[in-house]
This record gives sequence, structure tokens and C-alpha cells, in this order.
Amino acid sequence: MSQRTLSLAALTVLELSPPEMVEVAARAGYSHVGLRLEPATPEEHHFPLVRDAALRQQTAARLRDTGIKVLDIEILRLKPDTCVADFDPLLSVGAEFGATELLVAGNDPDPARMTANFAALCDLAARYGIHPHLEFMPWTDAKNLTQALEIVTAANRDNGCVLVDAFHFDRSASRLDDLRQVPASRLRYLQLCDVAGPRPHDMAEILRQARNERRFPGDGDCDLHGLLSAVPADIPLSLEIPTRQLLEQGVPALQRAQWALEKTRDVLSHL
Repeated sequence: MSQRTLSLAALTVLELSPPEMVEVAARAGYSHVGLRLEPATPEEHHFPLVRDAALRQQTAARLRDTGIKVLDIEILRLKPDTCVADFDPLLSVGAEFGATELLVAGNDPDPARMTANFAALCDLAARYGIHPHLEFMPWTDAKNLTQALEIVTAANRDNGCVLVDAFHFDRSASRLDDLRQVPASRLRYLQLCDVAGPRPHDMAEILRQARNERRFPGDGDCDLHGLLSAVPADIPLSLEIPTRQLLEQGVPALQRAQWALEKTRDVLSHL
């Protein structure tokens, strides 16, 4: 097994401040982290890196001291009222941290408008050397791999990509045969976790599981070997594994981050 970029995603240790997250990633053995510059929900506890210069300085210092790099920044949403120019401050901060990938959600029922906004975002991000990735999620307006790829392809920007998350791939019933057809240039990183049990019929339950109840790689029912075999070899992996039950049981962030890394390496060793 060759050396692969393994990044600690913010959602795995969301209770930590960015400097604490960098420290945990370094101690656990990761090479990279993902920084959440914009909260996913209004209720989510958030550390405002974009607005807090002191917090940015502390985070940058921890990155320098530990040698940890930033893989991706998140999460921008394309909505009906989105003004892409408003995203410039977030992209600037991402570039300041050296991020090369950006996670984007599609929350616009008009595919033509979402495509136009994604193309405009790609143009804006290109100035910073950043690649926007449209992440398909079954409760959004880019529900599966096919829909996300259609939008990215229609936007027709060299830096436009699709983000595959193992959870959403499973819960959206996306197909490995379709994933194998995606051009390698459209796949620059992948979010890894595992998923337990059959696909719920209730979308609210799928959403709850996505944000609170994922499994470490190898501990669920996903065909992770099939998934990883269908994407470019050595694609960077962002380990996004929220486990609310372990958090409530008092399992420290460092332990959860270590388990995620150990389980991922075990899965990779059997590819």
C-alpha cells in the first residue's frame, strides 16, 4: 500500500476548535485536516474562522508547528438566492490555509441556475487554486451521483469536481458502474465512513444518521472495497465519521480520530 493522504474531517470531531482539531490530527497520525469555515446548519456549534482573525492566527500557528496541511474547506450551499461573489472571503481564507478543495452542497431546485452558479463559483475559486466539489446528498437537489455529475459536466469548468461520500453513495442508491465512468479529473478526494443497516424509507432518518450515526470503515455494510476500487488509486480520503453515541459516552476526540484512522488503514490494507 502506497502512502495516501488521510485527512481528519471536521464533522468527526466537531466539538473541537480548529487549533484543537489540528493538534488531534497530528497526535493521531493524519497528514491533513478539513476546516469547516461555514456551519452546515444554524444550530451547529461553530468556530467563526472567517471572521475571527485571532482564531485564524492560532490555527495557522498549529498548522505550522505540527506540519499538518489543510485538504478541504466547507461548506458552501448553492441556493436560489445565492450570490457567488459573497463567497470570496471564505475562499480567500481557505487559500490562506493552503486548501485546494472546496465542499459544495446543491440546495436549488432549478438545475440550470445551480449549474450557472456552480460554474461561477468554479471561476471565482480558480483564482485561489481551489477546486469546488459538488457533494451529492439524497435530501438535497443533487440527490445522487448521476445528478451531481450532470451539473458538474454542464458547468464545464476544469476545476469542477464531484465529491463522493460513502454514506451518501449508499443512501442515494448510486451505482459503482456509474462511478467507474466518472473522469478521474472530476474526483480529487473522497469522504470515507461506513454505514449500518438497510436504507431507511424516511429521509429525516437518513439525515439524522448522516449527521450523528456513521460507522468506522469496516464496521458497517458498505462495499468500501468496491467503492475504493472504482475511483482513482491513492485518491485522498477525508475521514468524515460523526459518532454521537461515542461522544455522549465521553470517548475523547483523539480516541475517535485514532479509531477512524486505524480502521481506514485496515480497509486499505485489504484492497
